[in-house]
Amino acid sequence: MNYWLFKSEPGTWSWDDQVAKGAEGEEWNGVRNYQARNNMRAMALGDRGFFYHSVNEKRIMGVVEVSALCHPDSTTEDPRWECVDIRAVGPFATPITLEDCKRTPGLEKMILVNNSRLSVQPVSPEEWDILCRMGGFEG
Repeated sequence: MNYWLFKSEPGTWSWDDQVAKGAEGEEWNGVRNYQARNNMRAMALGDRGFFYHSVNEKRIMGVVEVSALCHPDSTTEDPRWECVDIRAVGPFATPITLEDCKRTPGLEKMILVNNSRLSVQPVSPEEWDILCRMGGFEG
């Protein structure tokens, strides 16, 4: 299993919106960055990811999983853009801020800490374990 982080502006698509979609999940559409798109192309069914509120909140809210493999993005006719579907798995008992990540040993090399603009990014297994412990997530 691989691990990822999905960033969204909460005013556009929030953790609560994601949870409300239930088991069917939702298309992670609108991504217009080649590196982020390529990360989605590398995903497998069941891969897990963090759901991150960007902009003014800057915090990890919970865990999602990939529920459909990469397919054409329904928000564009341009065949270059693809996306996966994700569904909520569970919330963090304590959301983790970007500042928390920057202060935590073992997360110094995390992409979120060093390149906060990439909207879909890989997370190492070590980073995953640290963040799940910090957020109080078992699953």
